[in-house]
Amino acid sequence: MTPVWRKSSYSGTDAKTSDCVEVAQVSGSVGVRDSKAPEDPHLAFGAAHWRAFADRVKRGDHDLT
Repeated sequence: MTPVWRKSSYSGTDAKTSDCVEVAQVSGSVGVRDSKAPEDPHLAFGAAHWRAFADRVKRGDHDLT
């Protein structure tokens, strides 16, 4: 099955200058890749670890600015 990659609606619209990542379900894990280099390898995280990370981001635990 081909992964369906998606990026945040908060990302810019210019793919060449926007700093963002894309996520997709990949072989039972969550794949993360650089949207500017989709042909490069992606990182893979277990679903529970990805959920915990996303929860921390939403709480503001990480300085992502």
